[in-house]
Amino acid sequence: MVVLATIAFTAITTELLPSGLLPQISAGLNVSEPVAGYLAAAYAAVIVVTVVPAARLLGKIPRHALLVGLVLTFAASNAMVGLAPDFTSAMIARLVGGLAHGLLWTTMAPFVTRVVPADKVGKALAIVFSGNSLGLAIGAPVGTALGGFLGWRAAFMVLAGFGLVLTVLAFFLLPRVQRISDAVRPSLRKAIAQPGVKPVAIAWPLLVLAHFALFTYIAPFIRDAGFPDYAISLSLTVLGGSGLLGIWIAGLTVDSRPRRSLLVTTAAIALSMFFLPLAVGNFAVALVLMTVWGAGLGAIGIYNQSAILRAGGEYQEAANGLTVLTIQLGITVGALYGSAALVVGGPMLVPVAAALPVVAAWIITLANKKHAYPQGPRERVWLEPRPVATPAPEKVGGRS
Repeated sequence: MVVLATIAFTAITTELLPSGLLPQISAGLNVSEPVAGYLAAAYAAVIVVTVVPAARLLGKIPRHALLVGLVLTFAASNAMVGLAPDFTSAMIARLVGGLAHGLLWTTMAPFVTRVVPADKVGKALAIVFSGNSLGLAIGAPVGTALGGFLGWRAAFMVLAGFGLVLTVLAFFLLPRVQRISDAVRPSLRKAIAQPGVKPVAIAWPLLVLAHFALFTYIAPFIRDAGFPDYAISLSLTVLGGSGLLGIWIAGLTVDSRPRRSLLVTTAAIALSMFFLPLAVGNFAVALVLMTVWGAGLGAIGIYNQSAILRAGGEYQEAANGLTVLTIQLGITVGALYGSAALVVGGPMLVPVAAALPVVAAWIITLANKKHAYPQGPRERVWLEPRPVATPAPEKVGGRS
């Protein structure tokens, strides 16, 4: 699980690194900063286009071999970016990395279900998903700082070297899990037909959409709120760090109280976003609300990942691939949605606008109790009537 978490850390750091090094990349490749930004946009776009057909095409490859190959592909992609003589070469390298990214997330979660006991899947996913938050809180900032000291090419080359080491560890430490011979072939159509898949594939991306609507434009909000200059970097650190707290809490509750925990978490995210504009002039209160938001974001990934694997049933790989696609769409639409809120209402409206999709996701979760978000074993106990003990018949004359 630690190896898988480190792979997740590498994937997230690879995805986010160009954003932190945009000015250096722009100057190094002789393109404008908006054009250099396409290295990040293309990465997400290729995931949307390729994730489902690639997962179907490579469905028969043993999971161990596929995971090792994907880590090696990340290393190659980063090395190609670091050595790219021009923008076109760098773009091709990023497209390769995006292809590997989409396949990784369609493969890794089902792989976890094959190597841990069924009652420990939620905790195992929490360990793996901690790599996401660490990539956001540590990987991207450290990579950006490294690029500032040694140059952007060096940052990508260091990440490539780390990927090579991780490839060796994955080869030797990940268990060899062969594809079950009579397993059904991945089918997106049949996965969508499973009860519960569609609600999760809509509600989860709505939460991601809300996050990126606010996260993308957190800097204008902080400036408009009159917070100090260091507030932007500190806010990003708090969001990433508190995500680890949310993952830890989700790991304790996802196998026992998934439904109740997700409803409470989603409501907490919505309230933290609604109240954020009221914290103008009080950065301490804003940090508390951001901590709730960040922790909630870390937790909802665990709850929804567990939900989609359960709802997908025998088509869980295809169902998981569907959510990878819809989440990437959520990221893209979220940035556009946040931009529209910024233009229409200004920075103070962005958190309120971001809270609305969260409310929609909460309603979807509440309404889909049977298949998408059922109760866990510890939730049903207190709801079910306890058996009434029947008093033993009194003995009369030594006989009952």
